[in-house]
Amino acid sequence: MNRQTLGFKEDYEATLVKFLEQPKYSKCVPARVTLEHKHSYRVVSEEGEWLASVAGKYAYESISREDYPAVGDWVLVEKMPGEERAIIHELFPRFSKFSRKVAGEQIAEQIVASNVDLLFLVMSLNADFNVRRIERYLVAAWDSGATPVVILTKADLCTDVLGYVGQLENSVLGVDVHIVSAFTGEGIEDVKALLSEGVTGALLGSSGAGKSTLINAICESEIMKVSDIREDDAKGRHTTTHRELVMLPSGGCLIDTPGMRELQLWDQSESVSSGFQDIALLAEQCFYRDCTHVKEPRCAVNQAVGDGSLEEARLKSYFKLQKELAYIERKTNTQEKLAEQKKWKQLSKGTKRKNR
Repeated sequence: MNRQTLGFKEDYEATLVKFLEQPKYSKCVPARVTLEHKHSYRVVSEEGEWLASVAGKYAYESISREDYPAVGDWVLVEKMPGEERAIIHELFPRFSKFSRKVAGEQIAEQIVASNVDLLFLVMSLNADFNVRRIERYLVAAWDSGATPVVILTKADLCTDVLGYVGQLENSVLGVDVHIVSAFTGEGIEDVKALLSEGVTGALLGSSGAGKSTLINAICESEIMKVSDIREDDAKGRHTTTHRELVMLPSGGCLIDTPGMRELQLWDQSESVSSGFQDIALLAEQCFYRDCTHVKEPRCAVNQAVGDGSLEEARLKSYFKLQKELAYIERKTNTQEKLAEQKKWKQLSKGTKRKNR
């Protein structure tokens, strides 16, 4: 298997050359992270697959979670002589990264998948169907740098597919929607066609949405364990307990992720506007440029709510996500200052040691 099949991009070649110009990296090779454990990783390269851990210098110089490898990352590794393990020395720049805030009160980033071309937002056509959840996933997806694709699963069990799709009409503007059934095979070939050689996709969604089943259907092999959903509420069980990158027969790669009970946004960019393009367009027609769309007169957004062309629940979702991102921005700005202070303290310690 060559590294291009594993998703190594042309842009990485220049970075690899710079790394290998350093004599200390003469025995190193690029590898991709396929599994992440608590303190170790599994990586795959053209030369084999090994367990790996970061070098001591790498760990010392890392400030935040973002500095450490995640599933989908490309790293520069050195295989240990006579062992089936390797040391990670460098992290290649990421061209995309899907992150969320860790669950709970802690303000920290959790990288779900990186270096992904396509983000498959998976939701089943049953009682677990939730338009507001898709809106939240789309905001995070637009932030990631990857292209979002909505996958609606279990079409064979749904008696009103068009009704469900209609509910998403205003929420998925500019996003492809695929209706699939792993049982009948409907839509599977269309998804396969997206994952050509060198393309990496990631599956995101709640438990029971059918992510692992979808991978099995794409691979035409039972490579992922699956479980039935609960009949009382259509909620799923956490069959997948870790993130894992698998190679597909087509030559593409697919990252399976555990079902998410909640997706708290992390980034603070302009992603809300991307996920709510209809509201952004309406806002341009408001009388006041700084309109908050609450009580201002001649507000085009509120007029749209009044005449029924914009769903009030969608506007509330828009406000909620904006407020959430503003909170995260305030907290992360504070943490960035603390991280910068930590960085300079480390540099100061290093300078003092050299001067002794």
